[in-house]
Order: sequence, then C-alpha cells, then structure tokens
Amino acid sequence: MRLAVVGAGWAGLAAALEAMDLGAEVTLFEATRTPGGRARALPATRPDGVPLRLDNGQHILIGAYRETLGLMQRLGAAPERALLGTPLSLPYPDGSGLQTPGWAARWPAPLDAVAAILTARGWSWGERFALIRASLAWQRSGFACPAAMTVAELCNTLPARVMDELIEPLCVSALNLPAAQASGQVFLTVMRDALFGQGFGRWSASALLLPREDLGALLPDAASRRLGERLRQGARVTGLQPAASGWTLSGDGWTEGFDRVIWATAASPAATVIGDTQGVGANDAQRRDWAATTRRLDFTAITTVYAWAPGARLTAPMVALHCSPAAPAQFAFDRGQLRPDDASMQGVFAFVISASEGERDELQQRVLAQAATQLDLRDLQVIQTVVEKRATFACTPGLLRPSTAIAPGLWAAGDYVDGPYPATLEGAVRSGLAAARLACAR
Repeated sequence: MRLAVVGAGWAGLAAALEAMDLGAEVTLFEATRTPGGRARALPATRPDGVPLRLDNGQHILIGAYRETLGLMQRLGAAPERALLGTPLSLPYPDGSGLQTPGWAARWPAPLDAVAAILTARGWSWGERFALIRASLAWQRSGFACPAAMTVAELCNTLPARVMDELIEPLCVSALNLPAAQASGQVFLTVMRDALFGQGFGRWSASALLLPREDLGALLPDAASRRLGERLRQGARVTGLQPAASGWTLSGDGWTEGFDRVIWATAASPAATVIGDTQGVGANDAQRRDWAATTRRLDFTAITTVYAWAPGARLTAPMVALHCSPAAPAQFAFDRGQLRPDDASMQGVFAFVISASEGERDELQQRVLAQAATQLDLRDLQVIQTVVEKRATFACTPGLLRPSTAIAPGLWAAGDYVDGPYPATLEGAVRSGLAAARLACAR
C-alpha cells in the first residue's frame, strides 16, 4: 500500500514513522528544508557574534506525554538525556509558588502533587486545601464538566492567589488562552493526565521536562534519518485530486499517485488544498465540510524573546513570572543551565509570552523591562524575538474541531484535529499516530 504523508511537522513525522512500521510504503512530503513544523531548530547569533541553535519557540513537556516520549525512545533520542526532568515546580523569583519538595519527588501521582500543594511557599493553609478539594472534586466527576464551561468558571471557588500563581500560568501554557476564555473540559483532561495519570520511565506524570537540546535534535532530526529517502524536502504539494484507486498529488511540475493520503500540514493550507479539491458525489461534499470546519478555527500567538547577559543566571532553569499587560511574559528559561556543557548558551535566556498580543518591538521592550524588575537582569541584549502568530488554535469551550477522517482514503493529522488534547507536541504526535493506524487498517 502506497501512502503519502503531506507535512513533516511532529504530526506528519509521527504518522510517517508509524505507517512505515506498520508496513506501508511511505513518502513524506515537506515544503521546506527543515522538518519539525512549528517546533523546530532555528539558527541565531549572539550579539557578540557567537552562532547559536535556538528554537522557533520555547517548549515544555510533561511526564504524561507518553506517546511523544515513547516515539523519541523508539528513534534512539533518549528522553533521559535530551530532557531535564524536574518534579512539578512553578517557582517565582522570590521563592514563592508551587514546588515539589525533594523528599516527595519520587512519590507516585497524585501524592507528589499533593506534597507540592501542601508545601507551596506563600500560600495559606486555606488556599492549599481549597486546591486539594477542587482536585478531588474533579477526580470524582471523572474529569468532566459541561462543554460550555470555561476554566475560570470551573475554578470559580478557588482563592485569587491559587488562580494567579497556578491555574492561570498552567492554563495559558497548556491551552495558550487565559482562563476566562479557555475550555474547562480540555483543561481537565490535561490535569487528569498530569496529576493522576501514568508517567514515563522514572518520571512522574506531573514532572516538567525541559529540552536540553534544540527541538530539531529532540525528534525531527532522528526521524529524518530514520525515514531517509522517504522524506522529500523542498517538495510542496499544491494539488490533491481523487483517482480511480486512491489520490493524485501534484506540485511544481510533478504529479504522483498514491493509494491513501494523510494530510498533516498546518490548518490553513490544509483547508485551502482540501477545500479546493474537485471530485464527484458525496466525497466532494465531505471535503468541503471538513475544510469549512477547519477555516472556522481561530488562532492565538506565542512570542519568545531570546536575550543574552554574560555571566547572568536564574535561580532555577525555569521560573514563573508575575504577568500583567506591562509585564507580558509568563515564564523565563535559563538556557545555560539547560546546557551547562555548551559555552555558547551561558547567559542565554528565553522569555515566553503565551496568548501574546501586540507588536514585536513593543513586546520585546516590555519583556526587557520585566526582566530588569523581576529578575534583576538589567544588561540584557536581545538575540532574536520569534512571533508565531498562528501558534495554536484557540481552545475555547465547545469548540468543533475537524475530524481525522476526511474522505475515503484521506485522513488529517495535526494538533488542531479533533482529540482530547490542546495544541501541544503530545496532541500532534497522538494525532499522527492515530491517522497512521487508521490509514493502515483499511
């Protein structure tokens, strides 16, 4: 069975690898020369001229991302080496916030999270027990809530400090939306897996996993080597037509037929090509309906400001920041602590603005002022500011997402495709694996 996968982001790579292992004759098309999609390596240069490999956005994984971590392991990119695992911890620069104590770091879920809550610095006992009561109530409900409920409505009994220092940062980092706009049900799914789910290897489900290497080295590079000539880079697919026994793909001066196709590009180009495809009968209507659903998705931005201050360090590899319109970043990462053996990374920091709004230069200046005020980093020099305007779909309550199945012999994969997770690496990988299994089962 000849299978084409279009798009070599994390969903497309997962789909191609899984289909290959299931016995399909796979060809993976990628329009650019760099696989990885919105989670890829990015060349940069420090202000003193030293070359760097950064990312097009700083990412965090958690121990519950079992499919992503398992795929890395299958490719030989050992997660224990490529990721710095820390127990659940959202410390602020002043030492307040949620941190799992060392004596509870290896406790099974959810006991490790309970220990972190009970020892949260700066929280009153009332605030700690309010969060534990809410978590247990979510568990009793089966981690389900009305589809129209927002995260803010779901958590309306929690104290303001718990909302400001935990729920809002978790919500905006996982769903890329503030709690007042984000889906309560999707948030509960993430909380279920992170607080009560199964981890990976020696990591608890709630463990925070910070990439030690650039995102290319984390998975796309190893996947590309495994796929070899099956990966066609610089091959943009612009046409899709039904054929007598499958589908015909076309690009600049070429056409090729396949039995089945998995479309794994970003949402907008997927809707354009699939919606413009002309066929006959019900299948044509199915494709138009799928494209219309995809076009109705809204998207939110993520901005990452990379900056350098020689000799500077944070108190931890990652710290949470107090966020406001004037101080927009929610998290700061010390890339030097993540790569202690790499001299080029010493003094390099990443500041992440989830659900970002505004112009690049304005956001950059606000982050520099925030770093000076909250972290006492007063001599930062900007390396590069990356704005992904369509970083994630807006995961709002009751959102209708496009299905995996588009038409006979045609499937979709991507973090925006219907599934339990928001737009995360795990959501993309799960979608790719699911599409490959469907394509190879029929």
